Amino acid sequence: MEIIWYGHACFRLREKGITIITDPYDKSLGYTLPRLRADVVTSSHPAPGHAHVSAIRGDPKVLNGPGEYEIRGIFITGIPTWHAHKRGQPDERNTVFLFDFNGISVCHLGDLGHVLSEDQVEAIGEVGVLLIPVGGGRTLDASRASEVISQLEPRIVIPMHYKTPTCACKLDKIDKFLRAMGISSVETRDALKLSASQLPDETQVVLLDYKQG
Repeated sequence: MEIIWYGHACFRLREKGITIITDPYDKSLGYTLPRLRADVVTSSHPAPGHAHVSAIRGDPKVLNGPGEYEIRGIFITGIPTWHAHKRGQPDERNTVFLFDFNGISVCHLGDLGHVLSEDQVEAIGEVGVLLIPVGGGRTLDASRASEVISQLEPRIVIPMHYKTPTCACKLDKIDKFLRAMGISSVETRDALKLSASQLPDETQVVLLDYKQG
C-alpha cells in the first residue's frame, strides 16, 4: 500500500484498486489541495479544514461518522472520540477511522484532542500505521501524542496536523514532537510504501513531505 500526505490531516491511502482520501481541506489552512480522485473520502468532523469533500472527484463514498463499512474489500471502522475541550458538544465530536489494508491496519486519528479511554484503545486494536495529530491547539500536543502512541503501540507513526511553512494555523512545529519522542533527526520521505511483511518490530516515526496542488 501507499500513503501520501497533502498537509494537515489529509492523506491519500491507496491499495489494490481502492483510493481513500482523509480529511480534505479548503484554502483557509494555507495549503492548496491538488485535484484528487477517490473511491472513499473520510471526514473526522465537520470543519472546513477536515470536510471539504466536494473538492474530491470521482463520486466517492463519504464516511463522516462512527460505524463499520466494507468497500471494495477494505474494512473501515469509525470510532467516536472528542476534541480535548468542551466534550459533549455536538461540534466537538471527532471520528477516528481504522482501515484494514490486506493485513496492515492504518489508523487516522483525525482531530483527536484527548488521551484514549480503555474502551477506545480496545476498539482500535492493533495498529500498523498511526496517523496522529501532534501540533496542539484543539488536538493532541506533543506530550499527549506520545502518550497515545504508548497506548496503541503502533509499528509506524506518521505525525500530522502541525505547523509547516505553508500552514496558516497556530500549531507547534514538528521539532517539539520529535523531542518528546526522544528523536534527534529523522529522514523525510515523499511517500510511504510498504507491505505487511515490511512493518518494523519496534515503533518507528516516519515524516512525510506534503504535496501541494
